[in-house]
Formats: sequence, C-alpha cells, structure tokens
Amino acid sequence: MPKGKKKGRTDRNRGEGSLQTSDDDSYPNDNLSVASNVSEHFSVEDTNEVDDFAQDQLEEKLAELIDGLAQKSSQGRTNCFKNLTAALVKKYMPLFIRERTFTLCDCIERSVKKGGPEEKGAAADLATVMCVQLGTDPIGENIYAALKPILLATALDNSAAPNVRAQCCLALGNMTFLSSSDLGENLLLMRQLETIFSGSYLKGDGSVPNTSPENGAMHAAALNAWSLLFTLMVPGNIGTMINNSKSLPDLSRLSELLESAHLEVRLAAGEALALIYEIGREESDEFEDEFADSLIGILKQLATDSHKYRAKKERKQQRATFRDILLYIEDIVTTDVQVKFGKEVLLLDTWVKRKQYEALCNFLGPSINNHLVENDVIKDLFQIEASVDELRVPAHAQHQMEKNRKRILNAANDKARTLSRAKNRDKRSDF
Repeated sequence: MPKGKKKGRTDRNRGEGSLQTSDDDSYPNDNLSVASNVSEHFSVEDTNEVDDFAQDQLEEKLAELIDGLAQKSSQGRTNCFKNLTAALVKKYMPLFIRERTFTLCDCIERSVKKGGPEEKGAAADLATVMCVQLGTDPIGENIYAALKPILLATALDNSAAPNVRAQCCLALGNMTFLSSSDLGENLLLMRQLETIFSGSYLKGDGSVPNTSPENGAMHAAALNAWSLLFTLMVPGNIGTMINNSKSLPDLSRLSELLESAHLEVRLAAGEALALIYEIGREESDEFEDEFADSLIGILKQLATDSHKYRAKKERKQQRATFRDILLYIEDIVTTDVQVKFGKEVLLLDTWVKRKQYEALCNFLGPSINNHLVENDVIKDLFQIEASVDELRVPAHAQHQMEKNRKRILNAANDKARTLSRAKNRDKRSDF
C-alpha cells in the first residue's frame, strides 16, 4: 500500500464537493447577485482613477530610472538610459520632461563626455526623444542649445567609435529638425556633417575609397541627417547655393556617393538627390536638367542591378528604392505612400514628407502611430487636425480603459466567489 496521508472525511468531502447535491450548493446564485451589485456601482470614474493610479506608478518608475542615471556602474547607467528612452518613445509625457529638464541634460552631457561607447549612444538617444516630446517649445530649444555642442564635438571626434559618431549625427539631425528654427545654424551644421560623409567621396584618381562597414554606416548616418535638415530649406536660391557657394555640396560630388561599396551610403545619396531636385524644381522647372540627363543613366543601372556579389536582400531593396528615385528624376512622378493610424490616413506624397516620416519612424518605430495621435509637435509637423473624436480619445486609450474595467469586475467577482466558497466549505465541514 503506498505511503502517504490518508484522506479524512473532510478531505473527501472537499474533493467530491462538486459531485454532491444539497441545499448548500446554491452559493453560485449568491455570486451572481454580488457580481450584479458590483456592475451596478461601477462607473467611468473608477476607470479614470485606475488610469491616474497607473500614470502615477509610471512616473514613479521613470523617476527611479532618472535617479539611476547618477549611479557608479556604467552598465547600470546605460540600462537606465535605454529603459527611460523606451518608455518616453511609447508614451507622450512632455510635462514630466519639463519638470526634470536640468537633471536630464546634466546626466546626458556627463555621459556623452565620459561614458563608454554604449552609454554615449544611449544618452544621445535620450536627447533625441526629449526633443521629440517638446519640439520648438522654449524648453525644447533650451535642451537643444545645451546638448548640441557636446554631441557635435563627439560626432566630429575622429578618435571616437564610428557607431557612437553615427548615433550623435542622427541625434543632431533629429534635434535640429525638431527644435531649431535658425536657418544659419542649420546650414553651418550641414557643412559640418558634410565633412563626415565626404569620406565616401571618390578619390582624386576617381577610385572608390576603401571604407570599413562601420565607417560606411557612419557616413550614411551623417548624410541622412544632412538630408533631413535639407527638407527645411525654402525654395528660392537652391541652385545658387549648390553651384556658386560652399554652403551646399554640388550635385556632382553627391552623385559620387552612388558608387559607394555600402548600400546605406548609396540609398542615402539617392534620397538626397531626389530631395534636391524636388525643392529645386519648385523654384525652377528646368532645375539642373543637364545634370539630370547624365544622372539618369547611373540611376537606371542601380534600379536594375543584378550583381551576384551583393546579397539578394540588398539588391531587392536597392532596386525598389532607385526605381522610385528614377521615376521622379526622369518623369517628375512621386509614388504616394499612405500611413493609417486609427481612422485617419496620412498621405506622404512628396519626398520631403517621406524623408521626415522615415526619420521619425526610424527612431520611434511602431510607436509613431501613438505620436501621430497625441504628440502636438508631430501633429503640427504633418498638419494633422485634432478636432476628430478619435484623435482626442486614441483607440489604444479606449482599449486600455476597457481592459481596466474588465479587470476590476473580474477582481470583484473573484473576491465574492472566494468568500462564498469559504463560507460553504465551513458549513459542510461542520455537517
């Protein structure tokens, strides 16, 4: 006979309680009455209290992360930077940042100066998300003015790691695009960014420079930041600035980047040329037509590239991108892209809008839809009206409210069920 605890009478009753029938088994009806009472007294105010409580909890956790930015461990600071950035990417919280601007800027500046490569990149990302939250708000401009010098110094530092310089270039481009309104400063930054991606220009003998993949990624990041700032240019003297001044690189130099060995550089160069022609043709229908004729041949080769020494995925991406660029340069036709969020549709019908959306999407990822609904900076950028009910009450917020309501009801029902079962178990034991 196997050893073990012998079942007592009460244990047998508990194990077989579901098979017995008695007057005491009427307790499920008591549960139903309790549940109905709970549902009658439940209101939307309860959901609002839950939301407020969740908001307070989130702010407490973010405050703890901010305190963690001053710890001694470099990896600990890096993790705090990453977690804080991830939270602010997902949720629009400008008031929270306004109250802690000085502390955040001080931590970012210290980490970019003295931290390791991973910590510097994480700090640069947090600087970007702060400007995404505040934009051209006076405090946002103060953040940009405070952090730009240290980020620019790191981006231009040849002794820094290429991936860190690349992240600083992207941060500078995004922050300037969102928080700066000075055209002179933007042009100066564009010239400084050109000194970085000029490393991918052809050599004096016309040969392609031999750059490492890390340096290629850095040059592509600097060129993408340059292109994003170029979208802020106003038509009027683009042709003069390209051909007769040192403010902007001429088209022949930019077209040399199409021969780079790195896909990222080729794609960034193609998008930059498309942007230049789009804005330039707004001031003159015949903008650089002669150069366009020679450029079309290069674009056709890239749009039909079938070299086997390149990865299949790379060839596919290159052909798809350069087909759109060729279509615009040759026939002035732009492929429309529609972005759906909630019940609204954002139409990207120009290269300027596509570049701006791509820059934000690369940083915000799937959370771009939340910012299109809630973020005033991005709504103003893409001229999204805020009068629609769905924009005032986002779909994800409605979904969260419904989840909270169900959770409260389930908790109340579970508590009532537990109390009733405990009561009836006591009765059966006495019996």
